[in-house]
Amino acid sequence: MDATSSAAVVAQMADAAEAFLGTLDEAGRVAATGRLGGRDYRQWTYLPGPRPGLCLADMSVEQRATVLALLDAGCSAAGAKTARAVIGLDMIHRQLVADPDLEDHRFWVRVLGDPTGEQPWAWRVNGHHLAVHVVAVSGSIASTPSFYGANPATVPSGPHRGLRTLSDEEELARLLLADLDGPLRTAAITSDRAPADIRTRFDPVADPTVIDRGLAHGDMTPAQQDALQRLVRHYFGRATEATAERAWAEAVEAGLDEIRFGWAGSDIRGEGHYYSVLGPTLLIEYDNTQDDANHIHTVWRDLRHDWGDDLLLEHYAEGHPS
Repeated sequence: MDATSSAAVVAQMADAAEAFLGTLDEAGRVAATGRLGGRDYRQWTYLPGPRPGLCLADMSVEQRATVLALLDAGCSAAGAKTARAVIGLDMIHRQLVADPDLEDHRFWVRVLGDPTGEQPWAWRVNGHHLAVHVVAVSGSIASTPSFYGANPATVPSGPHRGLRTLSDEEELARLLLADLDGPLRTAAITSDRAPADIRTRFDPVADPTVIDRGLAHGDMTPAQQDALQRLVRHYFGRATEATAERAWAEAVEAGLDEIRFGWAGSDIRGEGHYYSVLGPTLLIEYDNTQDDANHIHTVWRDLRHDWGDDLLLEHYAEGHPS
């Protein structure tokens, strides 16, 4: 990873976090801040409901703008754009179902630790169908768990009819599946029934043993390998460039041929389907089964860097105070 570019991103994130915190009164700061590594540090969910932090619904327009600036600083341009789209889609869904009990801006932001100091710190934006977790340690960044969802995946009616969110997550996998035939296809399709949700759910620690084996990269043709690599790099591309490149370099070092792609459910559009990508360093899941297969859940877990655990261990092992 390019240490210079990563350090620059950390500095930009720190500036954005400070700009956000600077807009808050004392009560807002209490709600929006916490201690890095606290008891709830690894607790997260993508389901509806309140989270620790300050809710966007309780913010001014100026404060919401600083939160979006933090997303822009700590994600890639594509990742931040998609995160914004997920937030916007939640409002579209609220309008489609016309449920007055659904809350507006059901997303919370939290800053953990001191972004102005030299110690590790983190921030997160969590809410229904969105979980962005970023931790900064000595100029390095970890960006998982990374969950993006979409309901509806394709807006069926109204002024936004036809709008698709997370379309590349589906299309890149379909391109790979369509190129598989014979024994390769048989190995890749692990079940004719898709699970009702991603298998790792919102577990604090992702368990790779719950993922079916599927078809190995090493058993694919070069064109199929290229398709699988594009799919993996698309998920990595949610993070900043330096973080994505580190994730890719570690996947290559661990052995691309060990990465496995599995598909479950139907290959017919509009019917429930699921896929997983599992390698020594990564776990990716995609599920589209709910609401007549128009409701997507996706997650990327870095099996080495989730929550920045290894970065934090290295930091403290070097004698830095906790």
